[in-house]
Amino acid sequence: MPIPTIDWNAIPWTPVRPGVERKGFTGAGATLALHRLMPGHEPKPHSHHFEQIVYILAGTIDFHVEGMVHRLSAGGLLVVPPNALHHGEVVGEEPVLNLDVFTPARPDYA
Repeated sequence: MPIPTIDWNAIPWTPVRPGVERKGFTGAGATLALHRLMPGHEPKPHSHHFEQIVYILAGTIDFHVEGMVHRLSAGGLLVVPPNALHHGEVVGEEPVLNLDVFTPARPDYA
């Protein structure tokens, strides 16, 4: 069976809400999603049954997980456990590029 290859740059940005966009790619067992968060976006605390590994590519963000605040900048990593209440708030005036790995795969990002 041939393995598909994808040009990440060809995947369009999908608006999530004002100030938040994403693009995603889903395999059989995991989902890779890139989120672009703009300064001043409205944070939306939420939880889901997926484990989420957060990797910050650009910008600075305060990531709130179960009441604890983790400040992350480019190169920062964080694990959000399944069902943990979490959200992010951009710090400063630079947009944040947040690369996430979700497991198991998220069909809603396909």
